[in-house]
Amino acid sequence: MAEKLLVLGAGMAGLFTALAFAPGTREVIILERDPPLPEGGVEAAFAEWHRRGVGQLRHSHGFLARMRNVIKRRHPALLDRLREAGCREISFADLMPAALRQTYEPQAGDDDMVILTSRRTSFEFIVRRYVEALAGVTIVSDTFVRELIVSSEPSAAIRVLGVSGEQNDQPREWLADVVIDAQGRLSEAKGQLIAAGAVIPEESEDCGILYFTHHYRRIAAADPPVSRATGTGDLGYIKYGRFPADNGCFSITLAVPEVETALRQAVLKPEVFDEVCSMFPGIAAWVDPAGSEPISRVFGMGDLRSHWRRFVSPERRAILGFFALGDSLIRTNPLYGRGCSFAAVESEILQGVLEETVDPALRARLYDARVTTALRPYFEDMRDQDRSAIRRAAQALDPAYRAPLRAKVLQSFIGDGVGVAVRADVELLREAMREFNMVDPPRAWLKRPENMLKVVRHWARGRTANARYYPPPLGPARAEMMAALGLDAIGEPKAA
Repeated sequence: MAEKLLVLGAGMAGLFTALAFAPGTREVIILERDPPLPEGGVEAAFAEWHRRGVGQLRHSHGFLARMRNVIKRRHPALLDRLREAGCREISFADLMPAALRQTYEPQAGDDDMVILTSRRTSFEFIVRRYVEALAGVTIVSDTFVRELIVSSEPSAAIRVLGVSGEQNDQPREWLADVVIDAQGRLSEAKGQLIAAGAVIPEESEDCGILYFTHHYRRIAAADPPVSRATGTGDLGYIKYGRFPADNGCFSITLAVPEVETALRQAVLKPEVFDEVCSMFPGIAAWVDPAGSEPISRVFGMGDLRSHWRRFVSPERRAILGFFALGDSLIRTNPLYGRGCSFAAVESEILQGVLEETVDPALRARLYDARVTTALRPYFEDMRDQDRSAIRRAAQALDPAYRAPLRAKVLQSFIGDGVGVAVRADVELLREAMREFNMVDPPRAWLKRPENMLKVVRHWARGRTANARYYPPPLGPARAEMMAALGLDAIGEPKAA
């Protein structure tokens, strides 16, 4: 008899689980608490679709090549549908500085570095429709999962048999051979398993940042702005990025450190949001009313914590018949755009493990080990960058802070060495973008002696010799921004 998989949640993690297993021999049932898809297409989804458990639904998204490559390999018809719906593909050449693009010659593997961009509602809407039509997959909407059905006895392994809950307000139970928790950060499965006696180690810490996103649509008669300035920037006290989307839309996200209390309160106002954007050379023209019009309010997202959970205890005691996927397992700072790619990788690993063995304890251990091998380097890289950004934001608020020599040298090496080198050398740029797209492990390219030598050579040339490789200024210093917004040096409104 074919195994029955019960997937909790029809968000991106749940949908990628279905894409990994279907079409196939297993029956896949997805329980989703929200209503079915809205009628209409991607515009109706953006206007009407409400996903209570998806805080980032209307925030900017760029889907990394690692995730796109999974779709391209396993479901090329889905990639075609995403293109037809207006989703955009940003190639390696598209992201290349103009000076390098003039002499660029495509190499094998460059096609592995194509980023998908669209509104999250458009992307998820198209994927959901595709999954609903897959043989062997059933999505049950308006279903509230209340509890795991757990079998546990003293000194025996914990086994998950199914879930209980309500469908259309009627009590129900669903039993399955394998239960997959894809409910995201709000999942209660971890707590229920701990209450049943499971040991679930977890690392968790604040990302130290909040997000604010405003959506726009280009006016039909307006040509896209042309600028040498970059559309992304990190000024320490604020980060910004412009994200191309589907059907003439784009979004801008401002990421503000938690410690910048007044600034993050101010940018919730659309007029202040646009005023802030007008001070960044790379995106100022995009918020000009002559060329673009807002199509949303400013969406905020906070309470961001990263975590890494393990459902195999240090003593290698496994929970049987249960797997966590997506934010239920690993949560990352959305700044790095890795969440959906993590879910795609995890689903492929899980599919491979379930094909390899029927031993439930071995399945749990293999899944844990392979996810750790595949994703742990990216998680640690993100965590280290978050910690550094939190320190920088706190230092910006301290008028007495003076960077030590070691910090100044490191900052110079990154900005004047690594940053310059990847804009001047197409081979280094290629390797850096492979890391960015999760095609290669983080920092692996920079550890190779020949690449480090290139970086050091550019660094040693000095800023004057490398002047043509620097982008225009990213934006104003913090004091200038605060003054423009009527805030004082510590971020409080100026006295009248």
